[in-house]
Amino acid sequence: MTTRPVLLIPGIYNSGPTHWQSLWQTQHAGVLRVEQADWDHPVCDTWVRALDDAIAALPQPPILVAHSLGCLVALHWAARHHRAVHALLLVAVPDPSGPNFPAEARGFAPLPAALPARPTLPPPTRRVLMSSTTDPYSTPGFSAQCASAWNAEPVVLGARGHLNADSGLGDWPEGWEQITRWRGE
Repeated sequence: MTTRPVLLIPGIYNSGPTHWQSLWQTQHAGVLRVEQADWDHPVCDTWVRALDDAIAALPQPPILVAHSLGCLVALHWAARHHRAVHALLLVAVPDPSGPNFPAEARGFAPLPAALPARPTLPPPTRRVLMSSTTDPYSTPGFSAQCASAWNAEPVVLGARGHLNADSGLGDWPEGWEQITRWRGE
């Protein structure tokens, strides 16, 4: 049996070398990254198309692991496309109406009000939204609202900032434990 692929969906500017997404890619087999043509000026439709192409190229339904703006890409993709995915981990979902949302990001609002009920999307038991109480791009209320709307398990990690390299997560073994569980299902 092959190792189920994990597809990383970074946010704006990509994930640098000390970001947990990059560390997972270098430390674990079967972890790939969606590549974008322009990491500095994200356009929702273009990024969603790149995600769909990356999923289509994989031998089996992947585990999607999105960070920040990558979460919005994953959600827009799920609302529009019908390819199968095994699980969905959304980390630090930014509020596109929030004061710190990057002006360079275009077309990400409005967000899907709900994920469609289709068999190609993972069941709620394989959807998790992880957030921080001190994320400068979101609020606890926004994160809770998103988890409820998208039928994802909310996991609040406390005051950890944007859950990126600056949050001191390192290779974030707690997050990888979730991936390992899903790979075993």
